[in-house]
Amino acid sequence: MISQSSTGVTVIGGGIAGLVVAYRLAQRNVPVTVLEQGTQLGGLGVEGEIGGHPIERFYHCIMPSDDALLELLDDLGLRESIEWRSTTMGMLVDRHRYPFNTPLDLLRFRALSILERVRFGAVSVTLRYLGRGKDLDHMTTEAWLSELYGPAVWAELLKPMLGAKFGDAFSLVPARYIYERLGREKNVAVRGYPNGGYRSIVEALCQAIRDRGGIVETSARVTAVTETSSGVEVALDDRVITSDFLVSTVPIPVLHQLADESLRAALPPAEHTYQGVVNAAFLLRKPLDGHYWSPVIGCDTEFDGVIEMSALSGTHRYGDHSLVYTMKYTTRDSPLFSEDSDAIAARWTSQLCALYPDRIASDDVLAAKVFAAPFVEPIPFVGQSQQISDGHVPNTRLSIATTTQLYPDVTSWNSSTRLAESVAQRVATDAVSVGTP
Repeated sequence: MISQSSTGVTVIGGGIAGLVVAYRLAQRNVPVTVLEQGTQLGGLGVEGEIGGHPIERFYHCIMPSDDALLELLDDLGLRESIEWRSTTMGMLVDRHRYPFNTPLDLLRFRALSILERVRFGAVSVTLRYLGRGKDLDHMTTEAWLSELYGPAVWAELLKPMLGAKFGDAFSLVPARYIYERLGREKNVAVRGYPNGGYRSIVEALCQAIRDRGGIVETSARVTAVTETSSGVEVALDDRVITSDFLVSTVPIPVLHQLADESLRAALPPAEHTYQGVVNAAFLLRKPLDGHYWSPVIGCDTEFDGVIEMSALSGTHRYGDHSLVYTMKYTTRDSPLFSEDSDAIAARWTSQLCALYPDRIASDDVLAAKVFAAPFVEPIPFVGQSQQISDGHVPNTRLSIATTTQLYPDVTSWNSSTRLAESVAQRVATDAVSVGTP
C-alpha cells in the first residue's frame, strides 16, 4: 500500500463541520486534507434531484440569529445571497388542518378544549421566562412541560409533536433542549434560504480551501485510523496518509470502528443513541396551505411532519411547482431504512394527498423521491451538559467535531459551524506548537 506523507491536519468527513474546520485551518496556513467517503460534499446538506431540479435531500433553513453561520457566509461573500421570507406554522391533528400562529388561531384550535387553549396560550407566552433560573439540564422535558401545561395538553399535543424527533427516548430528553429550541424557532419567523441553494455554500467552502493550498477528496473511504509516535495514520483503500493531527467529524460509533485499539480506548463512549431520518420530497403541481412547518398528529400517517419548502425557497427554483418534504425520525434499525424507496414514496404520496384532499390529488404529484440518513440527531440526555467534549481527545493527536458536542444548542449548520471553528482554532495552535508549516 502506498504511503503518503502529509504534514499538517487530516479531516475525516466532508460535511459542514469538516469543511469549516478545513477552511479555518487553511486560513491559518495549516496544510489540510479533507477526506469524504461519499461522492458529494456537504453531509446532510448534500443535494439531491427531483423532476430535473436540484434540491437538498433534507430540508434546511437559516435563521437571523445564526450568527456563526452568517459570519462564515460574510467571509465567503455569500451573505447577500440569502433570501429572507416570513414563514408560518400549521398543525394537522386528527385529520383537521389548522393555522397555528396567532391568538385567534389558538382560540379556533378545536383539538384542545377552551380551558386548555387558554392555558396553552398563557404558558407559551411566558415559557422562556418560566425557564429562567431553573436547572433544566437535570429535568426532563416531560416533567417540566406536563406540570406547566397540564397532563391533558402534554399527552394530546406536546408529547406527540415534540417527541416525534426522538421516539421512545423522548422521555429522557432534558428540558433545556426544548428551552433552547424555543429560543431559535417560533411559529411565525423570518427564515432564510441561499439563492444558490446549500450547494453554493459547500462549493464556496471547497474552493476557498483549495485556493489556500488545501486538498479536498471525495470517494475517499477511510478504513482505519492509527496513532503513531509522531502523528496519525489514516488508511484508505489504496494508500495511507500520515499527518501531524487528525480531526474526525463522523459519528462517534463510526469512529470507534475505524480507530485502533489504543486510540479507541481514549474516545468518548460509542453508545450515544442517534436518531436517523427518512425524508420524502414531493414536486407538486399546486401548493398546500403555505405553512413552512406543520406537525402531523393522529392522522394515520407514517410521517410526523410536513415541510412546505417552497413557502421559504420560492417556486421559481422548481419550474414554478411546489416542493414539499415529509419526514420520519426513527432508530437506525427501522425497516424503513431497508425498504424499497419506491414503495415508501407510493405510500407517503397517498397519505399526503389524503391530508390535503382539497389541495392536491395523486395526479398533482409530479415526482417523489425518498432520502434516508441513519445518523442525524444524537438524543440528548439529562446531565449531558457535564459530559460535553471540547473536541480534544486527551493524550492523543485526535480531535472530534460531531453533533454529540452541540448540546444544548439545536443541531443546525449554525451550531456545527461554531463548534468547527472552535476546534479549528485549538488544532491550529497545536499545529504551530509542533512546528507544522
